[in-house]
Amino acid sequence: MKRRLPSLNALRAFESAARHLSFTRAADELNVTQAAISHQVKALEDQIGIMLFQRRNRQLILTDAGQILLPDLIDAFDAMDSALARVKRRDQAGILIVATMDSLAAAWLMPRLVRFRSDHPDIDIRLATSDISVDYDRNGIDIGIRYGRGNWPGLIAEELMREDIFPVCAPSLIESGPGLKVPADLRHYPLIHDDMEEDWAMWLKAAGLTDIDPARGPGYTHSNLVIQAAIAGEGVALGRGLLVADSIAAGKLVAPFDLALTANYRYYVASTETNYDRPKVRVFRDWLFKEARDTAVRLADGRRA
Repeated sequence: MKRRLPSLNALRAFESAARHLSFTRAADELNVTQAAISHQVKALEDQIGIMLFQRRNRQLILTDAGQILLPDLIDAFDAMDSALARVKRRDQAGILIVATMDSLAAAWLMPRLVRFRSDHPDIDIRLATSDISVDYDRNGIDIGIRYGRGNWPGLIAEELMREDIFPVCAPSLIESGPGLKVPADLRHYPLIHDDMEEDWAMWLKAAGLTDIDPARGPGYTHSNLVIQAAIAGEGVALGRGLLVADSIAAGKLVAPFDLALTANYRYYVASTETNYDRPKVRVFRDWLFKEARDTAVRLADGRRA
């Protein structure tokens, strides 16, 4: 059905002026000039061909037509206001689909979500985990944590945390072995590997060690499996800061050396331009940054300890 309605601005100007019986008060309410209100009301009267106000000695009086129109317009604007409020409430709550990598979800995000749910019980997080980048629009992703350089077309990406890489192991491994006082002591222990770009060869080179085979020891494709292997005492792993912070804080892992590599890639919070300013997306994004800051502090304290 095609509606032939006057402009919304003209209707708002009339509705406000009619309630107040004053162009001046209507102008204050709508944050425009009195002349603008007068112009919009005159344009509305010209368009419908009916006088809505009688102007007598600086006094506004509604005509019969104006009195008929006003109550329905008030109801219409109230209905629009109510509908918009419902839409806003819906976008502040409900399901939020979050995309991230398997290892990050298992080692860092999942243990923290209970705090988010406690503070925001109206938002239901649904995790979509994959180590392969997905199309956010096509897969209905509201927000995600991605690992890379932050230059993904169609996404707004904000750096969440850099990734420092350093050796970690279970305390029991050191207690039962010859000890890890200096990096050269790594020759006495298996090295645990993952498939990431920064590997043992890079760390050993940075430590000035050329007589330790960087390829020996077990390997896993996922970083969370590497963490579990290190906790189980299989050997010494290259811990990735964000992923091992909780295990170090809990005493499950220790970082015996100060030397750390900074990864070429970093963690980013990403969303489409459409989703970026949605209330529940903004709430979750702010929460992620707070958790990342807290993690950085815990990690620094844990490594010093």
